Amino acid sequence: MANLKEVRTRIASVSSTQQITSAMKMVSAAKFRRAQNAIIGMRPYATQLNEIIADIDTGDGVQTPYHAVRPVQTVVLVVVTSNKGLCGAFNSNVLKLAQQRIDHYRAEKAAIRLVCIGKKASELLSRQKDLQVSSQDTLLDNPAFDDVAALADTLMDDFAEKRVDRVELVYNQFKNSLSQVLSDEQWLPVKNGALSTEKGERKNTDYIYEPSKEEILREMIPLTLRSTFYRVVLDSLAAEHGARMTAMQKATDNATELLKDLRLSYNKARQASITNEIIEIVSGSEALKG
Repeated sequence: MANLKEVRTRIASVSSTQQITSAMKMVSAAKFRRAQNAIIGMRPYATQLNEIIADIDTGDGVQTPYHAVRPVQTVVLVVVTSNKGLCGAFNSNVLKLAQQRIDHYRAEKAAIRLVCIGKKASELLSRQKDLQVSSQDTLLDNPAFDDVAALADTLMDDFAEKRVDRVELVYNQFKNSLSQVLSDEQWLPVKNGALSTEKGERKNTDYIYEPSKEEILREMIPLTLRSTFYRVVLDSLAAEHGARMTAMQKATDNATELLKDLRLSYNKARQASITNEIIEIVSGSEALKG
């Protein structure tokens, strides 16, 4: 009977966990749909903007302050994770890649600054005493373009004023609800023709520019950099909710399978207990007759 009580307790525990994971999956599915619509709506705008820049930025010597290539003495790593867990390997993959980049720049004797978007990154990476860590966890609560653009402007100003020599973005790019693409992008300095996110042949169209290419690029590239930064945040957010939805679905399925096994074990133990009681009763009755 003690065994039966243990199994009953475990069945109740697993059933409660199953209800929680199922509810979390439904919440994540609703959030995922909103985040997916946001990134799908953002990508055509960012792609078209990048194509315009690629047409203007033909690599003929036109430069802006954001094109300047300098020896890397100070680097900023922008690490985008989530504020919450229970999303599988979503955060651990980003943190592993971020640690690899940190070790790489340590080997090059470069000063490293971290901008952590998401509590999981700031909680882990802030333990390393030799790193300057800035936390921007609130950006993920309600990722508005103005808030993200303000952070992007700060980083662009640091680069233009030569306080920073390189800025890299480490994040999970959204592919679909089941998979994410771990990405490490160089955000600054800008490479000629490298802002385009779509692979393909560039069109060499001869345009007459008014005002000059340099003036157009000085206005367009900051806008493109802001949109790229915002796209990265939306990509990570959609990937997070997709990963959490998938993880909770798997947890619910595992709980269902475990409940089947536990109920089968409970029924077997209960049947064995009933059989033993019947045998004891019959044996006692036979003994009284004897």
